[in-house]
Amino acid sequence: MKPDFRERLKQGPILCDGAMGTLLDMYEYEEHPHEIQNIKNPDIIERIHREYIQAGSEIIETNTFSGNRLRLAQFHLEDKLEEINRRGVEIARQAAGENVYVAGAVGPSGKLLEPIGKLKLSQARDAFKEQIEILVKAGVDLLILETFVSLQELDEAITAVKEITNLPIVAQKAFPEDGSILSGTFPIEVVEHLLQRGVDVVGANCTVGPQRMFSLIRTMYKDGVCLSAQPAAGIPTLLNGRSVYHTTPEYLATYAKELVQAGVTLIGACCGSTPAHIRAIRTVLNEMQMHGRPESLPSRPRVIKSSESIVPAQEEATLTQADDRSLFARHIGKKFLTTVELDIPRGLDMSSVIEGAQYLHRYGIDAINVTDGARARLRMSSISISYSIQQRGGIEAITHLTTRDRNMLGLQSELLGAHALGLRNILCITGDPTSIGDYPHATSVFDVDSSGLIRAVNAMNNGKDLMGNTIEQRTSFFIACAANALADNMETELAKLEKKIAAGAHMIFTQPIYDMRTLEQFLKRIQHWHIPVMLGLLPLRSYKHAEFLHNEIPGMTIPDTIREKLRHAGDKASTIGIEITTSFLSEAKPLVQGAYLMPPFKKYEIIPQILERIS
Repeated sequence: MKPDFRERLKQGPILCDGAMGTLLDMYEYEEHPHEIQNIKNPDIIERIHREYIQAGSEIIETNTFSGNRLRLAQFHLEDKLEEINRRGVEIARQAAGENVYVAGAVGPSGKLLEPIGKLKLSQARDAFKEQIEILVKAGVDLLILETFVSLQELDEAITAVKEITNLPIVAQKAFPEDGSILSGTFPIEVVEHLLQRGVDVVGANCTVGPQRMFSLIRTMYKDGVCLSAQPAAGIPTLLNGRSVYHTTPEYLATYAKELVQAGVTLIGACCGSTPAHIRAIRTVLNEMQMHGRPESLPSRPRVIKSSESIVPAQEEATLTQADDRSLFARHIGKKFLTTVELDIPRGLDMSSVIEGAQYLHRYGIDAINVTDGARARLRMSSISISYSIQQRGGIEAITHLTTRDRNMLGLQSELLGAHALGLRNILCITGDPTSIGDYPHATSVFDVDSSGLIRAVNAMNNGKDLMGNTIEQRTSFFIACAANALADNMETELAKLEKKIAAGAHMIFTQPIYDMRTLEQFLKRIQHWHIPVMLGLLPLRSYKHAEFLHNEIPGMTIPDTIREKLRHAGDKASTIGIEITTSFLSEAKPLVQGAYLMPPFKKYEIIPQILERIS
């Protein structure tokens, strides 16, 4: 008969099991989510549990990692939630008998929480609570909350547990494979935070292999804390679509010994591990128990300070304050700013763009707006074009970046690359869906919307990534956002705008506006935010042009009076369009901080005509 789990923790290291998904893939039960096998093939799940027990595991985790409603819904299995989780516990208990602990495995929601994503904290907590209630009722001995990248989401899972039960909690965060994380105080801050939440065991699992896990645990040690460590079996490679891990049982066991000597009480393994890995760890633990636990650390192990690196010298980095804001950002409030959006052609030849930028630079334009696949049309990367403009055109770029085409990782990689190339002005937009563009069957990513992207850029300006991990140096981006003063539902538009400003936007670029009443009403509704505004202006070329924009482009409204004036203008419509823009800008200039001009059909020569008349 096994003792109470909390009492067992006091007796020394305890061995958990290894990966479940890895074994299911090896045995060719590759259907996702792996949790569906609790219903379809319970025998294979029990077999895997028994293999880990025979290898020496004292704790086995239920096959319920992805068993919350939000993750199951991605596979249209939300109606199987109760059965999947209940059967997961029943199978594990049958294999465990009376001497092995059954841990209810709970993973993250699979969704991004607000304000980065759309999932509310309360929704995440409810999903965790629903799953945990089933696990507890089915008879787990403890709960392991694991592989949480977001500390905020882990908090919600802990809260859900505490609202239901007083069972022991193991809380494990997943840290990135990044040496710079280890040179700071973040890991010990995570430990201290989770201890305040009242968990029994705190630690890390997944994403990093044995060596990095050892470095993490060294930074997480704190007197009187039960630590857990379940490293992955190294870094996988893809073979025929399957992740293949290469870390040997002997190598993993060597570091398991190091981890226990560094203060770990709950030891196990994660992705890529097999019963062979667990058996090797059991052998090491038995040898340590037989010969007495070696003391590789002093009686009170020191906490590594942020100024003291535990990674190789070549990986060391210090957080520095960047002080290289764009000229555009520095000129806000000091002059009336002007930017122009250039027409980006298909293909590789950007000579017209560079020539347009050079031409506009001679007339004192402050920056060039570079769109990012507008209307979901295939165009060269906005970052590449922006870099060329700044290098060859002699003028700064406002680089548009859409969340449509890149996941969270890709977006942040692009931002780092943009900053390294000297780009400093980013206009964050969600982007048009691919369904309206050149490739209607392509996937629209939308991991985050424009507010989430703004938050990511702002985080980088504070030296961190979107999840709070250090990026070693601060960026110095100027962050712009878009707004539509003529949205069909202005309450919704303003709510979105409020999120963008809260996320860290520095300036608003409006969609084209054509009358003072619309502009004044918009400015009145946003005046309490005290944020500068660039007025969007698209000079109309003809009546047909105006009709197209008014009737076919979302967010565009051309007043009837203007369309009628152009209809009667005939061959002089283009001149009338310039006059309309000039007159409107002259009246609006005192109310805004600048003009964002969008000349149609590469008619860049009209820009000096407009600006000369209002100067």
